[in-house]
Amino acid sequence: MGLVLLLAMIGVPIVEIAVFIEVGGRLGLWPTLATIILTAMAGTALLRQQGLATLQRVRESLEANRFPMAEVFDGLCLLVAGALLLTPGFVTDAAGLLLFVPAVRVALRRAFGRYMVASGRLDAWTENQGPFASGGGGGGGTVIDGEYHEVPPENAAGNKGDDTDQPPPAIGPR
Repeated sequence: MGLVLLLAMIGVPIVEIAVFIEVGGRLGLWPTLATIILTAMAGTALLRQQGLATLQRVRESLEANRFPMAEVFDGLCLLVAGALLLTPGFVTDAAGLLLFVPAVRVALRRAFGRYMVASGRLDAWTENQGPFASGGGGGGGTVIDGEYHEVPPENAAGNKGDDTDQPPPAIGPR
């Protein structure tokens, strides 16, 4: 992983400089700079629009008592997209614009989920039930195995069984 990051830190600026030189040679200096500024402005507007929509979906998921895993992943993708669009360069702008496309984010979410399951960092979930499903996390058929301990109900006088100063029985695993 460290080697991949090192190659990215060296390779991305080299590719960006090469594309800048090529585009600048064809368009000229000022149109090239204007294009970079326009993509940053368009990225900011897209980030605001889609970020607010994602935040609304998070609220809806939480109100429905579902963990908003898909929305959290979308929010992370939008954060990365915004950073890429604010970074000067045509290659980073193209990658950032791709992350604004919902179908690309769904494909990335599924690929990331499969990678996490294959690497053993996440239990095997189906695509329709796991945290990377398109409708949020959880799923319908989850079975939780556990133990329980019954706590006696309070009697009519409001006492908890007897009038001694002993604490109530503990709730939880034995």
